[in-house]
Amino acid sequence: MAFKGFTHETFEFYEGLQADNSKSYWSAHKDTYERHVREPMTELCAELEDEFGAVKLFRPYRDLRFSKDKTPYKTHQGGHTSEGFYLQVDADGLLAAGGMYAPTPEQLRRYRDAVGSDTSGGELQAIVDELRAAGMEIAGDRLKTRPRGTAPD
Repeated sequence: MAFKGFTHETFEFYEGLQADNSKSYWSAHKDTYERHVREPMTELCAELEDEFGAVKLFRPYRDLRFSKDKTPYKTHQGGHTSEGFYLQVDADGLLAAGGMYAPTPEQLRRYRDAVGSDTSGGELQAIVDELRAAGMEIAGDRLKTRPRGTAPD
């Protein structure tokens, strides 16, 4: 089935779940989740697969074993690819992102070398500038201190 978009019910479901993150709310609205969240997200991921790779959707249930927050359900539906792309829908809308999560020390070293290079670093800066000019948000965690051996700029 082809992706036709998310419906108003998608966002209402997550607004309701944010207000009442309980088993009773989930049970009463599970059909809404399946029809207006899970199914369209699965369809969207199938359409994106050729270009971005297979998307693994996350479960809607939170792991509460080691969390102080005992709300049982995630207030978003997310998925990721092995290539580093991420997709999420929640009450606020749709989020598409890309990057590396927890790179190995070798991957991080190679990335920093590429960013610091006159050639590839300049290319990356041009891409970032173009994305910002198109209204995209470039975000992520920032280091508090500069890594040893890297230039201050």
